[in-house]
Amino acid sequence: MARETAARPGTAPRNYPKGERRRAQIIEAAFTAFGQVGYRNASMVQLAAACGVSRAGLLHHFPTKESLLAAVLEQRDRQDGVDFFQSGAVAHDGLAYFASMIRLLAHNQANPLIVSLFAVLSSEATAADHPARPYFVARYERTRREMQLAVDDLTRRDLLRPGVDPSGLAADLIAFIDGLQVQWLLSPDAIDMPTHLRTMLRRLIRVELP
Repeated sequence: MARETAARPGTAPRNYPKGERRRAQIIEAAFTAFGQVGYRNASMVQLAAACGVSRAGLLHHFPTKESLLAAVLEQRDRQDGVDFFQSGAVAHDGLAYFASMIRLLAHNQANPLIVSLFAVLSSEATAADHPARPYFVARYERTRREMQLAVDDLTRRDLLRPGVDPSGLAADLIAFIDGLQVQWLLSPDAIDMPTHLRTMLRRLIRVELP
């Protein structure tokens, strides 16, 4: 569910060694390219030109386009985990987890390349031979597991509204969020993602989220 500011994946602190800075710049350029044109349409020559290195220089850091894609996806998840979910620990507090999810959508809405990257690549990755398929399968499994932990916590604390079935709720909410992101990409002026998610969660949870 990258950054266009200093927190964006690929943006390295200035005191990083030169090689690490260059690697981070390449990841940033690839992040933009994959989000704009998709994995299959972004060539290594285009990626090298986008970040101001030769193709040989790009291959020095990332021998294959698959390895570059993996680095982009892993960096994005790592940064989101640290910034919003305490690397998964927050899932044990259902209210904190869903409040963090709203903040994540607000962040994504201010950084459209994040949403574009996910929408384009997750759609492409449904193909059996796509190199990002294992990543997205694992990512959805992890997200369902963490979100279900949050739902289970709300259930134990009797914070779900009467009639809400907690079984399968995580998958339903993920589908809602993914669909919301696609609608926002198509009609950004008509859809406010964090507001829609907060409204949905009010229908499920007894108390107001922070």
